[in-house]
Order: sequence, then C-alpha cells, then structure tokens
Amino acid sequence: MAEDKEKDQGLDISAIGQMLMTMAPSMGPEFGGLVSAFMGMAKTEQHQLSADWVKKWVSNPNSGGAFIKRLMALHPNVLKKFVAQMMANVFFRDHDVIKKYTEAKVQPPGLMLISPSMRCNYKCVGCYASQYSKDEDMSFESLDRIITEAKELGTRFFIILGGEPLVYRPLFEIFEKHNDVAFQFYTNGALIDKEMARRLVELGNVAPQVSVEGFEEETDERRGKGAFNRAMRAMDNLREAGCVFAFSITVTSRNIDAVTSDEFMDLMIEKGAIYGWYFLYMPVDGDSDMSLMPTPEQRDKLRKATNRFRSEKPILMVDFWNDAPLTGGCINGGRNYLHINHKGDVEPCIFCHFATHNINDCSLADALKGSFFAHLRAEQPYSYNTLRPCPLIDHPHIMREAIAKTGAYPTHNGAENVYTDPKIMAEIDKYALEIKKYFNPVWEEEYAHWAGKWETLLNIPVKQVEARKAEYEKEG
Repeated sequence: MAEDKEKDQGLDISAIGQMLMTMAPSMGPEFGGLVSAFMGMAKTEQHQLSADWVKKWVSNPNSGGAFIKRLMALHPNVLKKFVAQMMANVFFRDHDVIKKYTEAKVQPPGLMLISPSMRCNYKCVGCYASQYSKDEDMSFESLDRIITEAKELGTRFFIILGGEPLVYRPLFEIFEKHNDVAFQFYTNGALIDKEMARRLVELGNVAPQVSVEGFEEETDERRGKGAFNRAMRAMDNLREAGCVFAFSITVTSRNIDAVTSDEFMDLMIEKGAIYGWYFLYMPVDGDSDMSLMPTPEQRDKLRKATNRFRSEKPILMVDFWNDAPLTGGCINGGRNYLHINHKGDVEPCIFCHFATHNINDCSLADALKGSFFAHLRAEQPYSYNTLRPCPLIDHPHIMREAIAKTGAYPTHNGAENVYTDPKIMAEIDKYALEIKKYFNPVWEEEYAHWAGKWETLLNIPVKQVEARKAEYEKEG
C-alpha cells in the first residue's frame, strides 16, 4: 500500500532512495550521476528550472559540491527515506497530482504542521507555546487519523512542533507507523542522547530541527542557562549517528548580527547541520514585544546573508519570509501548508492562531475547503512583490478581513488582540508601510524580471498574477 501511494505522487520514492544508496559510496567530484537523476525526474518546465539550479549549484565545489559530499555521508537509512522524500516533494512535486485534487475543490498541501502537545521542558521568552494549556495532548488516534487523511490527499511531508515534541509519548510510534513519509520535528535538543540519535537513524524518515538563538549568550538569554550547550551536545550525537538534522532560528532585532555571521554558520556546519531555517519573530498576542521584530533593514540583511550562505557554504538555508519569491508568495491556508494545534483547531499558519474548523468535528478535506482557507487562497499572492508575502505583518488588512468575513475564532486567549487592539494594529500597519517602502525597490532590481513567470509555473492563475502586478504598478 505504501509503495502504491509513493508512485501516486508521480515519482517512485523507493527507487530514488535506492539510487542514492547506490551512488553514495562512489560519488565522484562532478556528481554526474546525481545531476543526471535530477534531470531525468524533471517532467515540467518548473521541474526543469529546479534541475538546472541544482546542476549549477552542485558545480560549485565550495557550496553545492561540498554539500552533496556531506549529504552522501549520512546513514543509508536516511538517504533511502528522508532524503529521497525531500528530493521528490521539494524539488519535483507532481503538479498533475495537485491539479487532480484541486479540481475536486480540495487544495492538497505539500506539507503540514501539527502540534500534538504544548508541554515543554523549557519556557522561552516570547514563545507562543506558553499561551496554551500544557495538559491537553492530542490523542494518538487523532494524530494518526490526521496524517492518514493528509496522505490520502497527497501530502508527504509533516512537521511536528510543540511545545517540545519529544515529551509527546506516542511520537515515535507515529514515526514508525507512517514510515512512508518524511517528518521534521522542532526541538530544543535537551532530550536527544546517543540512544535517541541511533533510534532516529534506524527510522530514517525523521529530521530533527534543533532550535538555537545564535551563540551561547543569545540562546541562554532566551532559553535558560545551559540551553546552548545542550543543543550542541544533541547536534554532536546526531552527527555521530549519521542522522540528517537542521537548526532553527527565530530571528529578532537583537540576534540578527549573530545569526547572520560567518562564525555562526561555520559552527553549524562543523556540528553537522545539513540545512537550517530562519523565521522572523512574530506578534501572536497582546503580550508580544514588537521591538523584537527585525526592522526592514535587518530583514534585508537576513535575505542577503541567506543568499550568500547558499552560494558560498555547504549548507542549505531557508528564509521563511525572504524566500517567498521561490514559493510564489505566502503558502498559508492550505495552498502549500497549514497548522493543526493540539486541540485540533485547523489554522492557516503557525503564526495565525485563528480557525473556523476543528479536526475533531470534520475531515481534513472539509477544513481545507472551509471559507476561511478558501478566502485566503483566493487572495494569493497578496502582492506582486512577494518579498512582502505575509498577510499578518506585510498586508495585515488581508488577515483582518478574512477573520471578519468568515467568523474565524481565536484558538487561544489573547490571539484576538493582534487584530483588535488599536495600539498593536497601528504598530503593525506602520511596520507594513516601512517594509513596502524598503522592499519595493529591491524587488524591482532583483526579482521582478523573473518572479511573475515563476508564479504561473507554480499553478497560480495568470489572471491573478496580472491583477496583482497591475495593483502594484498603480500604487507606485
């Protein structure tokens, strides 16, 4: 059954995994076999452009070339399962599959975020998890059903959050039962000992994302004394076991210099991280510290650092905001991702704590077809300039309108303040205007000449792209 579903995605995942395992021991400096494999998997113009980028990137011995060598040194189980799934579903997701479900009025998300528990062994400054009840874990049966329904819709990539996911007792049972898809989980790393690292490698389909805030000073300031050293020890255990893992950063106005430095990135590479995530600090309730949001200049500094690291270092960095031109803008509302919290509320985004559906009362397909998600998808992209992708902080009127028109309810106490408190709203509106003034010239110089065409290749209707372009040009 798993094999049939793998082939339904348009690519034979097991064959890709076997290819990687066969190629790894004899991978030469030119990586010709891997490049040929990527070219062979390209079925559409979008796939071809992705393959061309991989070919160019791999030809650089300092970045892509060295990255592939690091990748091929991972444990065979990891290559066969997690890496193969990522190759198929990040670079070569089959748009024929997407179209099939879309015609049935269901938007099949490429990935899904789930928080089965909000319990945590840390209490980090500014973390939204502290706002939730910590004693109401999602049942194993509910989590199992969510993943099963998502797989039936074509989703193959699942991200587990919290809280601290490793305190959720059935987690490994879920990983084992659904061994035909890829999982990431975000963790502070405190519970990853050598035995757990070996267990993750045996599974092969799971990649931990170890969260830090920069170096020891920045991490311990937010997460508590000793947090940085525990995270580094977890990375050591994972690297020695041959497990694929990444690091995750919440970028603030205070740690931006540290997390964009060469010294920090070199440390992450030395520790064994294969890739990394940058997320902006976001206001999620009335207690959020708006001064922690990166300024437009800092946000651009992050963009430049991400691009430089990808071109100069053997690590893949993902910038959740500044990489939006590569995804055709924001991917919320089920267009490519969504979040389900521990109570079953189906939220459009990990940072938007509102919902109209609860998975305990409906199917996943029904939630995806709901008015809240449909409204948000109908507006995407929210701007022709997709360096300004976000309906929360770049175009806040869009999320306010969606909530008001669809009757979406807050999923935790205080979440409504972001959209009703005049002071917070005024601060976000001011921020959005500053982002517009700063990033429109950047867009014109570096992105506008190619991004519109790329959006149409991502199945965004041409009329929608043209309408957003007209609005952009009209606003000056």
